[in-house]
Amino acid sequence: MVERQKYKYTRKTSLKNGITLIVTENRTADIIAGKIFCRQAGSLWEESQQAGVFHLLACVMPKGTKNLSALEIAEKVESIGAALGMEATGDYSLLSLKTITEDFPSVLSLAAEIIRYPSFPPEEISLEKTLTIQNILSQREQPFNVVFQQLREMIYGRHPYSYSILGTEETVTSLTETDLQLYHQKSFRPSHLVISIAGNIDLETATAMVEEVFGDWQNPNTPSLERKKYPFQPHSDSKHISQATQQTIIMMGYLAPEMTHADYPVFKLLTSYLGNGLSSRLFVELREKRGLAYDVSAFYPTRLDKSLFVAYIGTAPQNAKIAQEALHGEIKRLREVCLSEEEITLAKNKLLGQYALGKQTNAEFAFLFGWYETMGLGIEYDALFPQLISAVTAEDINRVANEYLRDEYLCLSTIGSI
Repeated sequence: MVERQKYKYTRKTSLKNGITLIVTENRTADIIAGKIFCRQAGSLWEESQQAGVFHLLACVMPKGTKNLSALEIAEKVESIGAALGMEATGDYSLLSLKTITEDFPSVLSLAAEIIRYPSFPPEEISLEKTLTIQNILSQREQPFNVVFQQLREMIYGRHPYSYSILGTEETVTSLTETDLQLYHQKSFRPSHLVISIAGNIDLETATAMVEEVFGDWQNPNTPSLERKKYPFQPHSDSKHISQATQQTIIMMGYLAPEMTHADYPVFKLLTSYLGNGLSSRLFVELREKRGLAYDVSAFYPTRLDKSLFVAYIGTAPQNAKIAQEALHGEIKRLREVCLSEEEITLAKNKLLGQYALGKQTNAEFAFLFGWYETMGLGIEYDALFPQLISAVTAEDINRVANEYLRDEYLCLSTIGSI
């Protein structure tokens, strides 16, 4: 161990092989939750012709190791009432586990075997490919997913964020066992792991357990995956999918800052004000007052690379034109009018209240601290984030809106009758 620091009830250390370990001690219940993040194991590191490989990896890795079959893994987990699952995102892969304190060492050992020694059984690969393709086809029948996919393609171009984490029907079909082995070898290594544990355990005990199952794992000499750089050029674009539907969906999107950017907290507050909940500006103005929306909101995904800001509305086809103008008018208002102190205060209280409510369970603590560390902000960001939100001013929101949410940067994606 070469590093150790204390942060509230959460402490961090590093193992000799490069694994980062974060422990949040919480003695209120005899439960331990763990989140094992793997950096450089998301779609951001995929080649376009192998889109979806990390999602397939996350599906297949828990389905067999050099010592255990899929059935044996499932029996080990279920026999003690534990929970274990794996997923991939655009920026990382994540293995989650939860169990009572007594069973944590055995579940952690099982998680280590899944991460270190997956066997990639051909029959499991075939099954998961079939299920993934069915999921992709299902998404094509969901208007919201269709219009959002079109918007991402307009904003991101050839960037990996432009496609679904599932990949495409063509790329998933072509993925092979060799592809999975190669991506696993290049991505899943000690220096890429962030292990975040929360519950009835202290740092010293957790460190000993992690050393037991991961300590002999050495980083390979082979290079890891390289992240390609894609030039971003915000631009205006508009596409429509003509489809006979009961409602028209209109999405307006803009390229937005990544999580580590100084404007990230400003965008978080702006998004909360505009589209978070029944008291949000869009809901009150476009649904409650004007009756234009079946559904209306805004969202701003957290991303390691450039993100996107989206405002959308689902409306009756006969109201499509006026709803589009009204939605654009609310974005325009952000550029032209500074929010009042009351509006700013309400948005801050709502955002910070929800942030506090999102830290109640061991699983939530384990995820949050591990996520901040994986995204490059460190566990200290938990205390810093509320301070940054509290410091945002109406002028900050107006500046950000004028810098990013300009008409010449607007990408418009619609589906239905216009």
